[in-house]
Amino acid sequence: MARLAECYRQIIEIIGEDPSREGLLRTPARAAKALWYATGGYRRSLQQTVGDAVFECQQREMVIVRDIEYHSLCEHHILPFYGHVSVGYLPKGKILGLSKLARIVDLYARRLQVQERLTDEICKAVARVLPTDGVMVSITGEHLCMKMRGVEKQDSATVTVATSGRFADDPALRAEFMASIR
Repeated sequence: MARLAECYRQIIEIIGEDPSREGLLRTPARAAKALWYATGGYRRSLQQTVGDAVFECQQREMVIVRDIEYHSLCEHHILPFYGHVSVGYLPKGKILGLSKLARIVDLYARRLQVQERLTDEICKAVARVLPTDGVMVSITGEHLCMKMRGVEKQDSATVTVATSGRFADDPALRAEFMASIR
């Protein structure tokens, strides 16, 4: 943490501020702690995240958790992006504790990311921990790298989708998922 704080102190100095100014004295340490927290997904595994929350169930219909909020950091600019994730899957003899879907989202969102990969990683993770007939993930994100720099498009949002199993092959099933999350 001390090394990270020292890097922040140097950045503050390089941009033309005085890191010894009263308002900035503790900023390097606070920023280091914030970045460490925001990238906590690097220090956990999928198995640690899911634990023993996989349960027997004969449910075969779609299970969806929608509007899971997330925050991440763009790997290109280290600026935040945020929004909502919806995860759906078709159970095959087992279900996952609902909160674990949100924890899987956090596991991958709390890394330096691009939204496209985040969507794919969540989809693959659910398929890896649970026997399913398919998984579908939809993410809507607002990216500060597009809002506060570059093209500065304040109302832009990005939507990404990843599918596996029957969701990849069945347009009607994908449409049912999309209708359910609207």
